[in-house]
Parts: sequence; C-alpha cells; structure tokens
Amino acid sequence: MTTYVISVPGTFTGGAGQGTRDELTRALRPADPHHTHIGSEEDLDVLTVNDDDTFTVRLTVDADSGPEAEREARRLAESALSAVGMDDRSAPLGPAVITGIDSEA
Repeated sequence: MTTYVISVPGTFTGGAGQGTRDELTRALRPADPHHTHIGSEEDLDVLTVNDDDTFTVRLTVDADSGPEAEREARRLAESALSAVGMDDRSAPLGPAVITGIDSEA
C-alpha cells in the first residue's frame, strides 16, 4: 500500500456558508493531508474555497495504485459532501488527481 495525496476540485453552485464549510472540513478530517509528511511540509489544507465558490478537497488515501486512490478520494469527497446536505448538483466535482505520494507516512 502507498499513501497518496489526492486533490478533488469542485464548485459550490449555490454557494456554501462558513457553517457548511466548517461541517465539510470536519467530515473530511479523517483523510486530512496534514497527517502525512507532504501535508505537514507544504501545509496542505483539507478544504480550500476560492472567492468564486470553486474549491479543492485534498485527501490522503492508502491504495495499491493511483487509479484506485483517485476513485477512493472521490468517494470520500462525495460522502463528506452528502453528509453536509450537498449533492452533485449543489457541489459538482471534477476529476481527482494525484498531487503527491507520501513515502514517509
């Protein structure tokens, strides 16, 4: 198994208030990249939201392959969004991409 840092972009189509963002951050906390060597060195936040309501979720995933890690990260992001009442219409996601491989986790 390898630990991957995966970025999943998305857009809040109807906006997301600070309360929703805080809930989403808590829902994503188990996969927070700060728990990896890469995340602590580069200070990667689990959720970054831009002024135009686009966002990036950064997660750590243990997987046997890159494609498997990307699928799992997308599943985790979708699950967290669902937990705060958002779906693929209110927060559509873009393709997950590997942004780091943590060999010192």
